[in-house]
Amino acid sequence: MTAPAQLKVLSIAELQPGMYVVSVHKQKGSVEIKTQGWARTEAVIEQLKNKGVLELVVDLSKTLEQPKVEAAALSEPVSAASSGRTREKVSFEQELGQANILYQQAKGLQKKAFADIEAGRALNLQPFQDCATGFIDSVFRNQDALLCISRIREKDAYLLEHSVNVSILMTIFAKQMKFDEKLIQQLATGALLHDIGKILVPDSILNKPGKLTAEEFAEMRRHVVYSHEILQQIPGLSPVSIDVAAVHHERLDGKGYPHGLVEQQISVYGRMIAIVDTYDAITAQRCYKEGQTGISALKILKRESPQSFDPVLLAQFIKAIGIHPVGTLVKLSNEKLGIVLKANEQDPLRPIVKVFYNCKFRRYIEVSVVDLASNKVDLEIEGAVMPEDFGIDMIRFFRQSVLE
Repeated sequence: MTAPAQLKVLSIAELQPGMYVVSVHKQKGSVEIKTQGWARTEAVIEQLKNKGVLELVVDLSKTLEQPKVEAAALSEPVSAASSGRTREKVSFEQELGQANILYQQAKGLQKKAFADIEAGRALNLQPFQDCATGFIDSVFRNQDALLCISRIREKDAYLLEHSVNVSILMTIFAKQMKFDEKLIQQLATGALLHDIGKILVPDSILNKPGKLTAEEFAEMRRHVVYSHEILQQIPGLSPVSIDVAAVHHERLDGKGYPHGLVEQQISVYGRMIAIVDTYDAITAQRCYKEGQTGISALKILKRESPQSFDPVLLAQFIKAIGIHPVGTLVKLSNEKLGIVLKANEQDPLRPIVKVFYNCKFRRYIEVSVVDLASNKVDLEIEGAVMPEDFGIDMIRFFRQSVLE
């Protein structure tokens, strides 16, 4: 039975790690803070302070028990990236708030990086490594949370969101491959930076709704070269991180760009990011094309294997994210829509779904959580659908019904 809410207004100085933030009660500055969820670490609390938060509404009934820390450890200075780190498995609901914070921070980091490049300023590697570490920790606690949030896209935010999504997917992929943490961090960092060169491509080309001319297409392709040049100037960035950015558009048959590399010349990591980058690009809504469902993207990737993509790695990627990834909008056999909340490893076609919309009457209904694998449920997924086809604002639904 769920404990009754114990709401209380606290000053930011009274906020402790593990407390559940319902809303911001008072703040200074113009940055709007809408996130609710657990303030798991001192680093998160410090970020709220930096954003001008003065008072918050917390639900004391949801406070998490904090692990005991040796007194000697408290005297050691720690970075924001390592402060309060934990890999203990948690539920989707417990991780969602922190995952949302990580995602918004990553978008902010991308925005700052683009501004730095435009202004001719050097990029600082540490924030990207910290961001990658945050993704790794979240994925190991419960990967479904970040995977779900990465599916909820804002209109006209592709440039910011794409690299963040690719980094999250790369982290999940690398976890599936059982890579060690150092390598996963290098891959996640490279993925965050893989499209940084696009800021040097004119907006008139990046945002052109129609077909590009031959000259424009050649310039668009040069974003890979620009990214490579920028990354080579970042002190301390690993060769693995640089490699994934440099080869994410190469294909096994030699028909990729910029160098037309063939199978033996493309590393495992380059083959992985080619799959991940293409998957996210296909599912994204762009100025010149409609986004497609995740399962449609997987079908395209399978159709283009083994010519363009490594089929063995693609199978591992599908196993990592699932046939109907968390966050996917699906239509059920009873003419209702729901969002996939949790994958089912034993039966991938029967995940747990949050149902909220009636297709027949085209209206929202009372939200209910349905386990399609239950013997008491006689429903199945007819297919994945796009929210635009039903006039559904997924960002609004997500904030009101999933982040709660």
